Amino acid sequence: MKLYRDEAIADIRARQAEWEERELAATLKARPEEKPVYETESGIPLKRIYTAADVADIPADDFGFPGAYPFTRGAYPTMYRGRPWTIRQVAGFGNPEATNQRYKYMIATGQTGLSTDFDLPTLLGFDSDDPMAFGEVGRCGVAIDTIDDVDRLFDGIDLEKISVSLTINPSAWVVYSMFVAVAEQRGYDLAKLTGTLQADPLKEYVAQKEWIYPVRPAVRLLRDLIVHSAAATPKMNPISLSGYHLSDVGGNAIQEVAFIMAFTIAYCEEVVAAGMDIDDFAPRLSFFFISHQDFFEQICKFRAARRIYAKIMAERFKAKKPESMRLRVHVQTAAMSLTKVEPHNNLMRTAIQALGAVLGGCQSMHTNGLDEAFAIPTEEAMKLAIRTQQIIRDEINVTSVVDPLGGSYFIERLTSDMEAEMWKVLKEVEERGGAVKLVEEGWFQQKLADSAYDTFRKFDSGEKISVGVNHHVDAASSAAEVDIHPYDESCTQLQVDRLAALRAARDNARVEALLQELADQARTEDVNLVPKTIELVKARATLGEICGALREVWGSYSEPLIV
Repeated sequence: MKLYRDEAIADIRARQAEWEERELAATLKARPEEKPVYETESGIPLKRIYTAADVADIPADDFGFPGAYPFTRGAYPTMYRGRPWTIRQVAGFGNPEATNQRYKYMIATGQTGLSTDFDLPTLLGFDSDDPMAFGEVGRCGVAIDTIDDVDRLFDGIDLEKISVSLTINPSAWVVYSMFVAVAEQRGYDLAKLTGTLQADPLKEYVAQKEWIYPVRPAVRLLRDLIVHSAAATPKMNPISLSGYHLSDVGGNAIQEVAFIMAFTIAYCEEVVAAGMDIDDFAPRLSFFFISHQDFFEQICKFRAARRIYAKIMAERFKAKKPESMRLRVHVQTAAMSLTKVEPHNNLMRTAIQALGAVLGGCQSMHTNGLDEAFAIPTEEAMKLAIRTQQIIRDEINVTSVVDPLGGSYFIERLTSDMEAEMWKVLKEVEERGGAVKLVEEGWFQQKLADSAYDTFRKFDSGEKISVGVNHHVDAASSAAEVDIHPYDESCTQLQVDRLAALRAARDNARVEALLQELADQARTEDVNLVPKTIELVKARATLGEICGALREVWGSYSEPLIV
């Protein structure tokens, strides 16, 4: 079905041509435009104006309605009129008690969901007393070695009443096991637990670079996590497919969504091959995207992502449930846009990016602190970040209309153009052998590196502007001082002492036997490793011991050379 009759479009085009010959030509003669070519940051050409003629070829079904296939206009029918997005600021540093205190501060400030950053040793599967952890314990996230650390992390917090996001990837199945075991210890109903694990292994190999095992065993662990979680914790999202990190290393908006959709296809194929129906797990798949600097492109990116995901689920995987086709997205503002020069400018950058996320229809959001270019944000910076979301939500009346930019000729044209470019990328991935193969070959890594080079070349030339850095530079502002979050030097020793006490008190023979059983299970593809891992964490096996047992079986990952 067409939105406009052919004769109406012909009339619009004729009148536009007349306008271009008269008013536009006279204006350009008197005052030329600033640039010869205008385009989005991902390279899609931008016209001077958009009219009904520019959307005449878009099928009416692609527009649709909020909460209905293909979900272009929003994940839910009432969107923020029924429920505002979750304010989910990430926190994680030092020992579990320190992060727990930050949680409680942010909840008191108005945060409505929790999110956890883990330190590098935890992400990479090392205990705090491992020599590989030296200097990194609790520095860029919270240190988690045992089930007792997870209990301390959420002390005084009712996990049945607040959703928890766990930003963990290569060791995600271990942290999930600890989280579930703590919930069981407290007598919670696992069916009431809500939250999300990041647990997106392929994006680690191409972007974030935090890995333990080779690619295919890592995907197997995700498969096991999805299969187990679907039955045991049905309201938890076992994965957050994370385009954010692809963008943060220089990928453009097309790559961010298209690459993540390629990974989604690979994961779904893996889980379906294990015997699950797509409708039994797809409703719990979730996504994590960036809200970057190209305001309208980012809004259209979210709309295109919903549409392309719905089509993949319906057409490729034959999903029947609407929930399986509904893309739900957590959004974080762009860390790579933050600057150390004139850091208070970061408040404005973040506010604009946050507004774009809302207009794009996010389900939850983290707004960056103004000091995150320096270190983990301070409490004051986090308070301002939360207030940014609250002002957008409560003061400026943008939540009253669902998809308020829907129907704009420009927005609809750009949404469809972005979708078309994403399909081109997906077609190429398919023709080259699929996502897992291309990750192993370094294809995605090369594409992201090329995009990053192009971005920073534009910064260096001044074509891409960063106010206060390469444009409107104030020399007096170059050495701005900001109070930053301090690192607790006692963090490591406390974790080391706790590990020593735990190993002295537990049944070490039982732990060793369970670790051997886990290793034996890992040698076959048809055993789910999560139940044995839950048994291990209850026996006080450490995260490093569990990850190490599988490292002995599968080995470690070596990155392909990118030239």
